[in-house]
Amino acid sequence: MQRNGHEGHSKHTSRWEYAPSPEPRDVLKLQPRYGLFINGEFVEPHIGRYFTTLNPATEEVLAEVAYADAEDVDRAVRAARRAYETIWSRLPGKERAKYLFRIARILQERSREFAVLESLDNGKPIRESRDVDLPLTIAHFFYYAGWADKLEYAFPGRTPRPLGVAGQIIPWNFPLLMAAWKIAPALATGNTVVLKPAETTPLTALLLCEVFQQADLPPGVVNIITGDGQTGAWLVQHPDVDKIAFTGSTEVGKLIQKAVAGTRKRLTLELGGKAAHVIFEDAAIDQAIEGIVNGIYFNQGHVCCAGSRLLVQESIAELVIRKLKRRIQLLRIGDPLDKNTDIGAINSLQQLRKIERLVEIGIQEGAEIYQSDCALPNRGYWYRPTILTKVSMAHTVAREEIFGPVLSVLTFRTPDEAVQIANNIRYGLSAGVWTNKGSKYLEFAARVKAGVVWCNTYNKFDPASPFGGYKESGFGREGGVHGLAPYVAF
Repeated sequence: MQRNGHEGHSKHTSRWEYAPSPEPRDVLKLQPRYGLFINGEFVEPHIGRYFTTLNPATEEVLAEVAYADAEDVDRAVRAARRAYETIWSRLPGKERAKYLFRIARILQERSREFAVLESLDNGKPIRESRDVDLPLTIAHFFYYAGWADKLEYAFPGRTPRPLGVAGQIIPWNFPLLMAAWKIAPALATGNTVVLKPAETTPLTALLLCEVFQQADLPPGVVNIITGDGQTGAWLVQHPDVDKIAFTGSTEVGKLIQKAVAGTRKRLTLELGGKAAHVIFEDAAIDQAIEGIVNGIYFNQGHVCCAGSRLLVQESIAELVIRKLKRRIQLLRIGDPLDKNTDIGAINSLQQLRKIERLVEIGIQEGAEIYQSDCALPNRGYWYRPTILTKVSMAHTVAREEIFGPVLSVLTFRTPDEAVQIANNIRYGLSAGVWTNKGSKYLEFAARVKAGVVWCNTYNKFDPASPFGGYKESGFGREGGVHGLAPYVAF
């Protein structure tokens, strides 16, 4: 390990250079081509069409993936309906729990394999895949296995019954975890599933199909169809789907809401966010800096609840910005499979161009930009950790979701002004507060319009805790006992 100084930047800036420590890829056996998972087996797509999925860190083709057309969607829904009526809805809760428990145990045994594949297909650092995504995925299956035979306690005084076939559409930022968030409560409550992963990150969902086979899950209980937005539209519009659960952009969420309006379909939406980190002058500043870095940079800003707006009290703004600039110079960007990497690749070229465009708009509107001077790899999709200062709510970067490692810094003088700025947004998914005074946190949390508010920490999740938003961040909750409600009728 060797320490290098960086001349030309802050004289205090230095970075430790680590010897590479890549996670081996040989734990993973990728298939050159993947079919659709329908009725418990992989099948060829109806029109024989395939598309490629890339490693965003190298632009190499990882595999070819089947494209599901309307006929394939219908096959998957019919398989799910058959499994629902003949098997799954008739199983006692304790039997459904056994399957969920078995899935969780197999995921534990194969966690290293899944972590490597998630980093390859998504671009996120292996430390995040290994230490966050996989443990939370497993925990959700364990958690809902515990609820499967206790639904009468979840809804006291009522008799819950499953809805039927659940159509589920998930995004690219947490492909495996989002699948667990949706599949586990649906199965626990007696529903069957047709799930469509994001076009750019389908591989861990397809590997999960092998786990279902290994767990002897009855055919048709979970079906995985791959494709683009049109595939998702066919799933939403299918007349034999009883419930739609969508996580993704607000714009697509609005289209889905229009599509199901006037039908019998139940709907939950977990959409965009523009979360505010609020640092009061009495906060533990170094702790807050680490929380900000964790919230926006370690996950490349690819979390819908990423704290991409920093609201800092004027009296400490200069100090906080100086510490932040120093801290991002120490972040290591590079190979997602290297255990030393802090920031991996942007998931796709399209997403990279969106980040670049929004940052350029911010500069044109008067924001000042500061970026890490780290070297970027020659191939792949990369963006340096970025701080935008002199930002107000009039700036586009303070209002629009960037989904990249870009932090916009705003200032406030009083707690009332902090609440006003935090709420002056069309989203309401999450927020973070940094203060040494519990009363100040509780007052802020009561007034801010956000589904989740963290105090002196950020991006902490637990399967027993519900997650969801207000306003244009959607409606409904996932996780906890609240996550069971969207999948039952009374």
